[in-house]
Amino acid sequence: MKFTSIKKKLASALLIVLLAYLPMQVNAWGMIGHRVVGEIADSYLKAKTRKAIQAILGAETLAMSANWGDFIKSDSTYNYMYNWHFVNLPGGLDKQGVYNILETEKAPNLYNKIIDLTAVLKKSSSTADEKKLALRMLVHMAGDLSQPMHVAHKEDLGGNRVSVLWFNEKSNLHRVWDEQLIEYQQLSYTEFAKAINHPSAIQLYNWQNTSLKDCVYDSYTVCSKIYEGTKPDSKLSYRYNFDWAETLNQQLLKGGVRLAKMLNDIYG
Repeated sequence: MKFTSIKKKLASALLIVLLAYLPMQVNAWGMIGHRVVGEIADSYLKAKTRKAIQAILGAETLAMSANWGDFIKSDSTYNYMYNWHFVNLPGGLDKQGVYNILETEKAPNLYNKIIDLTAVLKKSSSTADEKKLALRMLVHMAGDLSQPMHVAHKEDLGGNRVSVLWFNEKSNLHRVWDEQLIEYQQLSYTEFAKAINHPSAIQLYNWQNTSLKDCVYDSYTVCSKIYEGTKPDSKLSYRYNFDWAETLNQQLLKGGVRLAKMLNDIYG
């Protein structure tokens, strides 16, 4: 009896460790980055869209709902959503190669689940609970879509296995782009959004008229440049921030503009 009890305790402990490890592979932008995307999106909503969102979320803003997709990883009920946060893409693909994977991959991923969530929100027969979950996840996943390391390589877990030093602290490529570059700017999410939310007219037009497939490909091209510019075991610090801060800002801005477009297309 004692041996069986010990085995059960060990199994439970192992499960907790595994569940804690899995989300680490799929966090995107961290709390600040996701809120920046939500805050920027809010500034481009049509009045009709804003009213529809408030009917679903109440007083919960897009910025506040943006992290729900990561918060619920602590609840095993939502473990089925694990692979909604990314789409694995091998290196060296051209645009059609990316399209081919997106069109043929049947397992849940960032691309096809955004399509599914959009359908839930457009469907008049969806329940209030279904709409709230779909909207929260869509807000979160639009942020994931603009994080380049979420369209990265399966073999290194989206950069999680690419070890680097960030100001002499052990880290990895995914974590640097999720959190550390953003945190280094020393801005609140509202300050960050105000600082970067100044797209040109041509940028705004292009980003608002980009298909979902092209959004994936756009992040994929940025991801490829990041891989090329960040070798394993690199020592990253001031120069890395100087070289990549503008790319970081533009990806966050794209995420917000494109999220607003998704929502306006659904409700506007």
